[in-house]
Amino acid sequence: MDLKDKDLLSIQETRDLIRSAKQAQTILAEKTQEEIDLIVKAMAKAAYDNRVKLAKMAAEETGFGKWQDKVLKNAFASRDVLKAIQKMRTIGVLMKSEEARYMEVAVPVGVIAGLIPSTNPTSTAIYKALISVKAGNSIVFSPHPSALKSISETVRIMVDAGREVGMPEGCISVISQVTMEATDELMKHEDTKLILATGGSAMVRAAYSSGTPAIGVGPGNGPAFIEKTADIKKAVKQIIESKTFDYGTICASEQSIIVEEVSKIKVMEELKKQGGYFLSEDESKQLEQFILRPDGRMNPKIVGKSVQVIGELANIKVPADAKVLIAEETRVGRHAPYSREKLAPILAFYTRQTWEEACDLSIEILNQEGAGHTMAIHSNNDSVIQEFALKKPVSRLLVNTSATLGGIGASTNLFPALTLGSGAVGGSSTSDNISPLNLFNIRRIAWGVRELEEVRRENTFDESELSLSSNSSNEELVNILVERVLQKLT
Repeated sequence: MDLKDKDLLSIQETRDLIRSAKQAQTILAEKTQEEIDLIVKAMAKAAYDNRVKLAKMAAEETGFGKWQDKVLKNAFASRDVLKAIQKMRTIGVLMKSEEARYMEVAVPVGVIAGLIPSTNPTSTAIYKALISVKAGNSIVFSPHPSALKSISETVRIMVDAGREVGMPEGCISVISQVTMEATDELMKHEDTKLILATGGSAMVRAAYSSGTPAIGVGPGNGPAFIEKTADIKKAVKQIIESKTFDYGTICASEQSIIVEEVSKIKVMEELKKQGGYFLSEDESKQLEQFILRPDGRMNPKIVGKSVQVIGELANIKVPADAKVLIAEETRVGRHAPYSREKLAPILAFYTRQTWEEACDLSIEILNQEGAGHTMAIHSNNDSVIQEFALKKPVSRLLVNTSATLGGIGASTNLFPALTLGSGAVGGSSTSDNISPLNLFNIRRIAWGVRELEEVRRENTFDESELSLSSNSSNEELVNILVERVLQKLT
């Protein structure tokens, strides 16, 4: 193959995959809930059984993270996601109320474009395939080029398992000739009905500007506030564990710590005890040069690396027992690298006099990067927690838990997900942890219950009729809609 023709070949391959995916989806959409659930279960089991193999492949191919932690991520994406979705009603009639004269039917969106990052390649592919098929959709993956082999093997394993129990050919596929042109074709093709974009800001912006409906997730940059009433030892333990999990490659992980002046020394001492290495002023300036590229983007050389490897890159002597590099910081902004997202075990450390000032600082950090995503607070003061809940521009405020595990729903009761919506404030179409409920439309069937004369009569009322009372059928409908919202939340 002539390299100059690779873009054309990749576009043709993408078109062929979309065509097959569309045909497969029409067959899949005719299956019952039970048949879909059997396919999803087979796929999840196959992915879980191969979790170690796929983890090692991802770590070796990308050079990011720890394979041992990627095993856990693969288990989470298969076993935990399956547990969360297996009882969901996603196919056919979702509900019907004779009293309210109302019915809801699930309508799959069709062909989904799945954009996969290199930081969590196999786990994200497992998760997106499961939630897509569960909702009656097919999915075509555009893999990050540096993770093509591991993503392709993940897809092969799930396809083989699904095919054995009736999954149509072409239902899950992956572009093998990866080019920007192929990804662009996938996102803009008339038969692609939804984009699930997980990755960098540029990828998410491209998804939203493609003209195809998209669910995109931008960068995380969550601060962790350790309030003075917190269990400091436990808070530090959770932050260290979170930031070192797969060497910080999950975007929900903490990027900075904020403390009040009154507890600064205690927190610093505890961080040092548990493996935090505070950089000297000179070391901090030296490392700063490696965190970002000249254009302001994160340096991929530090992504998913141990602090010892990062130290060697920056020519800093890091102790062998150090787990996280910490730099005291006062600045926030585009040209203050420690205040930015760092998918590596590196943390900024800020001090403020009061929790109100810490609140303002966390908002400033999030508004310059990571708005709508995630932040953590460690506190036993319910009033402070509530103030943070009311004011922070995030979709997930995690209380007394690891941001990494809490954000994805492993240590919290959030839906287990590897695509975390950042809401309108973050430029996303949703603030949900993305589930199958985000991947189908609802056709609502409503029977007539009033004639025009009744509508006119009901349009005249006195002040007493402004109460919230309603007839039983309307109450039934309200209860149904509330139940639908609660189901989506849980």
